[in-house]
Amino acid sequence: MRLLVTGAAGLLGRELLRTADHEVVPAHHSQIVPGGVQFDVRRRDVVREVIRSVRPDGIIHTAYKQDDWAATADGAVNVALEADGARLVFVSTDAVFGPREAAYTEHELPCPITPYGAAKAAAETAILAIRPGAVIARTSIIVGSDGRSGEEQRVRRLAAGEPGVFYTGNIRCPVHVSDLASALLELLVSDVIGVTHLAGPEAISRFELGRLIALRDGLDPQALPSAPGTPSNIRLDSRGTQDVLQTRLRPASEFLLSRR
Repeated sequence: MRLLVTGAAGLLGRELLRTADHEVVPAHHSQIVPGGVQFDVRRRDVVREVIRSVRPDGIIHTAYKQDDWAATADGAVNVALEADGARLVFVSTDAVFGPREAAYTEHELPCPITPYGAAKAAAETAILAIRPGAVIARTSIIVGSDGRSGEEQRVRRLAAGEPGVFYTGNIRCPVHVSDLASALLELLVSDVIGVTHLAGPEAISRFELGRLIALRDGLDPQALPSAPGTPSNIRLDSRGTQDVLQTRLRPASEFLLSRR
């Protein structure tokens, strides 16, 4: 399979390039990836030109910019419009939902409360209308092993005394980048269509996650400042998707101890 990976310079994009057992063409925007193609998802003409040139059998669309509707929503729509028969897997987010006590399952409709969540929700809706055979893969906080994820970098900064806090009332279901990449590649070649959830099975607070990262990296977890913050419990129930996967989505307390 010839696979086009958008957002190839990002944490997830790099992991897909590293692990994919396919002929992979990386697509990047501002940060150059060796052997890649420049790709501005906000411009449909550029998207069309790249896809027609690459002629991919599959596309995993990871590219987004959190504070940019055009990049996050319109860009995803441009990819869907120009996918030209390629198998499309779109990486979405738990931010398409608002806080509540019960976990969200795959069949539930988005109810975002932030502009970023609204952009991803709009992209989901458009993609499913344009490409009914596409896969929507909602995920949560992505953590790596090499310190490059946003959460790992934030732990280092705050442990070093920089301003900021980790909120104990902010609950999510973190996933390891290698688990997520493996699951996406598995879905790519499967007959699964529609909405899937690819989050870890363990719901923990941002503060608990920060402490686990600090322990793994030999930092003092007591150095991390915390505050209750506004309660924000957004959990993805991924059991329905996990049942069709060989890839096991591990809990954060496990993968942060294994250092993988």
